[in-house]
Amino acid sequence: MKLSFISILLYVVPVALKFVSVILFLFPIALKAQQDQDTLTKIGDRVPEFSFELEKGKMANISDYKGRLILINLFATWCPPCNTELPLVQKQIWEKYKDNPKFAFFVFGREEGWDILVPYKQKKGFTFPILPDKDRRIFKKFAIQSIPRNIIVDQDGKIIYQSVGYTEKEFAEMVTLIERNLKQQAQGK
Repeated sequence: MKLSFISILLYVVPVALKFVSVILFLFPIALKAQQDQDTLTKIGDRVPEFSFELEKGKMANISDYKGRLILINLFATWCPPCNTELPLVQKQIWEKYKDNPKFAFFVFGREEGWDILVPYKQKKGFTFPILPDKDRRIFKKFAIQSIPRNIIVDQDGKIIYQSVGYTEKEFAEMVTLIERNLKQQAQGK
């Protein structure tokens, strides 16, 4: 039995399309599972205890900020998604809430010290705190790998939001959550 090229194509193409569609369907699930494996904290957990250098030679502890809504961003200066996200954070979050006494924001440079972070901050024109996490001591409390990461901690010290990577949709959700939380807090709810 001799098969024509057309009949072979009519068989192979649908099979290949089914295979590709299954792969495309499973890829986001596998990616999410990988992200979940790499994330050490969960929504509802208490924020892990850690201290950090707030300025050169001036230490602080995350527990010093209990009673505030805390946004923690874990990034690296060389990370393209981080460099897409941080200018938006400057405009849409920091400039709006920096003077709110019920809000705190900390950006930690994974594996980067003051020698890299200070010039980076100046070059980019950021006015929010960008702090060193040279040995991943802070990063390791939240994750094994993957940046950028955002963690929002509520006024009671519980994690209420986490994200990995950057998408416009997820960023908009984070901005909305911050706005809603601070508005509710201002209304005494």
